[in-house]
Amino acid sequence: MPIATVNPANGETLKTYEAMGEEEIERRLQLAEATFRTYRTTTFAERARLLNRAADLLDEDQQDIARVLTTEMGKPIKQARAEAAKCVKAMRWYAEHAEELLADEEPADFDVKDSGASRALVRYRPMGPVLAVMPWNFPLWQVIRFAAPALMAGNVGLLKHASNVPQTALYLEDLFHRAGFTEGCFQTLLIGSGQVDDILRDERVKAATLTGSEPAGRAVASTAAEMIKKTVLELGGSDPFVVMPSADIDRAAQVAVTARVQNTGQSCIAAKRFIVHTDVYDRFAERFVEGMKALKVGDPLEEETEIGPLSSERGRDDLEELVADARRGGATVLCGGERPGGPGWYYPPTVLADIGREMRIHREEAFGPVATLYRAADLDEAVLIANDSPFGLSSNVWTRDETEVDRFVRDLEAGGVYVNGMTASHPAFPFGGVKRSGYGRELSGHGIREFCNITTVWHGA
Repeated sequence: MPIATVNPANGETLKTYEAMGEEEIERRLQLAEATFRTYRTTTFAERARLLNRAADLLDEDQQDIARVLTTEMGKPIKQARAEAAKCVKAMRWYAEHAEELLADEEPADFDVKDSGASRALVRYRPMGPVLAVMPWNFPLWQVIRFAAPALMAGNVGLLKHASNVPQTALYLEDLFHRAGFTEGCFQTLLIGSGQVDDILRDERVKAATLTGSEPAGRAVASTAAEMIKKTVLELGGSDPFVVMPSADIDRAAQVAVTARVQNTGQSCIAAKRFIVHTDVYDRFAERFVEGMKALKVGDPLEEETEIGPLSSERGRDDLEELVADARRGGATVLCGGERPGGPGWYYPPTVLADIGREMRIHREEAFGPVATLYRAADLDEAVLIANDSPFGLSSNVWTRDETEVDRFVRDLEAGGVYVNGMTASHPAFPFGGVKRSGYGRELSGHGIREFCNITTVWHGA
C-alpha cells in the first residue's frame, strides 16, 4: 500500500511519500536509543511541562489538524475537532496524574519484616524505545493514548502509522518537537508494513503496542514472542448492545444510532450487534431504523454531515461483501444496503435483521455503518448471543434492573460493560479486550504501567 493521502470523499490523491530507507531508519533507531539514556532521568515535572505545552499547541492547531484528518480518512469535521480536543484532555490528564500513578509502592510492614528486609518498595522504571503500530480510524487519538503515558513514564516512542494518514503522522512528530521534547523522544517512521518486523527484531526496541487488525496483531505478537518483548494489542471488536424490557427504549434507540455510526461506523468499540428482548424488540427496531434513516450522509467537510465516506475503496468493498453474504443467507434489510452513485467511498446507514450464525457478518467485524438486529427471548439468550463472537472488546447493556446488571457484568465476555450508555474511552479508565480483541490495557494507571519495568527494591536488615 503506498504511503499517500487519498481523499475518500472523491478518490483524489493529494500527497505521496517515499518510504524511509535503511540508513534513515538506522539513524532514527540510534537517536531513540541515545535520547532514552538521558530522557529517562528527567523529572515528572519536566515531562509534564513538555506534555502540557504539546497539549496547548494541539489545542491551538485544532481547526487545521481536524481538516487534515477529514481529508485523509474521511472523518466528519465536527468529529475530527472532537478527536483533537479529546487528545488535549488526555495529555493534560497524564501530565497531572503520571507521577502519582507511578509513585513507589511500599508493601505492608508485616510483609517487609517477614521477608527479612529493613525496608522494601516497588518502583516503576521506563523500558526504553517502544514501537507503536497505529491505525487510521482515529489517527490522532490512537497515537496520543499511547504517547502521553509512554512519554510521562520516561519511555521514547517510534510511530509506524497507517499508510493512508502520513500527514497526521508527520504532524504528531512535529507537535512534540515544537513542544520542546528532544528530537528522539517521539519519531515518526514513514515505512510500509513489511518493514515493521525488522524494526521489532532490533534489540534497541524494547516493546511494541499495536491497534489494528487480527492479522497485524498476530504478526507483531509472533515476532515479539520470538524476541521476548512485551506487547499490548487492541484488535477488532463486534460489541453487543443489549436492550432489556425495563430500559428507556426511546433513549436506548437514540444512543444506539450514535453508538453504531460514530466515525462512520469505523470504530472497534462501536456497538455493532443489537440484541433486544422480544418484548420490546419491535418498538426498539422501529425507533432505531428511523434514527439510522435520518442521518445526513455527505461531504465530511460540511458541518451538518453525520456520515462521511469510508476510508478506502477496499473498506467499502469488504463491507458490501458482508451485507451481500447476509442477504444470500436470508437476512432482512430494514434500511440502506445499496451503494450510492457518484464519487467517493460512501455507504449508507444500514440495518439488517434475521441474522443467522452461518452468516459472515455474525462472526466478522463490520467496519462501517451497518448494524445487525437480534431478538432474544430472555436474559440468558441475550448473554449467549452477546458472547457468540470471537471478539470481546466492550459491551453495552440497557436495563434498570440491578439483578440483570449484575448478571451481565458477571457473564459478558468483554473488557468493559457500559450500563445505560455507550462505550467511550476516557483517560481515567482502562481500555482493552479479551479473546481475539487482544490483550493488555491502554489508558489509566494500568495503561501507563504496561511499558514499565516493575522493579522490587529490597534492603537487608
